[in-house]
Amino acid sequence: MASDDRAALLRATLNQRILVLDGAMGTMIQKHALEEADFRGTRFAHWPRDLKGNNDLLSLTRPDIIQDIHRQYLDAGADIVETNTFNSNRTSLADYGQEDLARELNETGTRLARAAADAATAATPSKPRFVAGAIGPTNRTASLSPDVGDPGFRNISFDELAAAYREAAEGLIDGGCDVILVETVFDTLNAKAALFALDELFEERGASLPVMVSGTITDLSGRNLSGQTAEAFWNSVRHARPLSIGLNCALGAAEMRPHIAELSRVADTFVCAYPNAGLPNEFGGYDETPDMTAAHLREWASSGLVNIVGGCCGTTPDHIAAIARAVAGLPPRPFAELPRALRLSGLEAFTLPT
Repeated sequence: MASDDRAALLRATLNQRILVLDGAMGTMIQKHALEEADFRGTRFAHWPRDLKGNNDLLSLTRPDIIQDIHRQYLDAGADIVETNTFNSNRTSLADYGQEDLARELNETGTRLARAAADAATAATPSKPRFVAGAIGPTNRTASLSPDVGDPGFRNISFDELAAAYREAAEGLIDGGCDVILVETVFDTLNAKAALFALDELFEERGASLPVMVSGTITDLSGRNLSGQTAEAFWNSVRHARPLSIGLNCALGAAEMRPHIAELSRVADTFVCAYPNAGLPNEFGGYDETPDMTAAHLREWASSGLVNIVGGCCGTTPDHIAAIARAVAGLPPRPFAELPRALRLSGLEAFTLPT
């Protein structure tokens, strides 16, 4: 099926029912207790830096593990699987000296997810499965200085971020993704660089894909790291006309709910939410059971807040299976209908009625 047809099918399906996104990739990889040799494989056996922890590299060295994780989430009921490409950008890969692998990792990671999704669709043609090409936030921030003594200093520029995002997106598109997911946005300026790069790339190629945007409220203050509220964040990216706006990571469902409710109130597009399995415990683990997470997301769906639900850190195929059961049959959220107004964004939203 051509990418335009898959994009149309995705939109049509979203209008019919609530879709289920997959769960955490890192959580599942950790269960394998992999060693340095697993990350190196044969190709990188003599790489001069340690590679353990570079989970995206496993798409090249242990593709069997990555594809099996996709399969488990699809078997659990996921409609959309994310590619194993969260850190597959030149900026983040610099930690391992593997910047030049960025495009290859995105394309290969997408092909693994594509194969798993297509196999699941072939097995149950009435339930089409989709691939979201994941673009993480990088490990740099364009809005804030990493040096408390020099507030004006930046260790990356907007143009450098845009170039890194564009390279990643080229690999995702060539690998066959259905939608691009700009996720875990802690700095809105980083997201703007990604959206700018995608706009430029789509124009150059003469074809576009739907884009999902998912921010991260970093703590109970209700703001992302660059200081914006959920509504201000939406105002900042609405010009890109994303397929969905939403939140993921940092918070569990209980803490995330008011911010999802705020997005649901103001967004004239689909709303996506994939919280962590609760807040981390003192050991960095997550204690929320599948039924606990699913109960939260069922309430959100029953309240008409969401169109896409899934899980982030700490969630597993069991969480996704419970979530899929919990939202089955519930109607998707209708778009917000707001009066025409001038809507601006600073740290907070500003609305001037016309």
